[in-house]
Amino acid sequence: MEQLEVCVDGVAGTRIAAACGVARIELCCGLELGGLTPSQGLLDGVLAAGAPDTVVLVRPRAGDFVYSDVELDIMRRDVVSLRAAGASGVATGALQPDGSVDLRAMAALVAAARPLGVTFHRAFDSVIDPLQSLDELAELGVERILTSGGAASCIQGAERIAQLIEHARGRLVVMPGGGVRADNIVGLVEATGASEIHLSAGVWVPSAMRRSVPGPRLGPGDQEAGRRRATSADELRHCVEALARRSRDEP
Repeated sequence: MEQLEVCVDGVAGTRIAAACGVARIELCCGLELGGLTPSQGLLDGVLAAGAPDTVVLVRPRAGDFVYSDVELDIMRRDVVSLRAAGASGVATGALQPDGSVDLRAMAALVAAARPLGVTFHRAFDSVIDPLQSLDELAELGVERILTSGGAASCIQGAERIAQLIEHARGRLVVMPGGGVRADNIVGLVEATGASEIHLSAGVWVPSAMRRSVPGPRLGPGDQEAGRRRATSADELRHCVEALARRSRDEP
């Protein structure tokens, strides 16, 4: 059966992923910003909660993926710290202003992560030449690429993802992610031939805050007043069950 990687931002989501039998999580914070590097305390808490294999996002800020030397040094230090703290791997990415992969930066991050595997995250959806970039990342020793196929969702980008998987020829894993739900996950696998799928199984739940008055906005996440994001046990379980049914039905 295809392997699932679930993006979580806390201990609750980690426990749901483990209970559903998911093989791997990607841990981050700031999902409303596209995901940022989580704290040491969060990683410690997740590992103490019995997390499955834990890939940790290394992204120092929101916005583009063109980083200064100072930012790249911070990322390298984060990779070293996360490796020592018990991460199973890291997910990161760096680009040049022209949309090519920042090979110097990625070589340094891959070296800092060893012997852990490195996933090149959805910065890949901004590269100018996906096939060349895949070749370069494979040569650097990157283990996995996370991509929506350059589209708004990996369902829309399925044709490109299938092309990337064929082009990779087993040198690295091309993992679709973006907009995956229980009602489309089987179709995605069949359209792309993917062996690994990335999803968040996220839903919005009411806030526990009882007092609701106008106040200062601390960032984009505060625009969702009265609710917060959480991992849905039902949605994730339905995804696992859909893939299990497909596996049983295969000749």
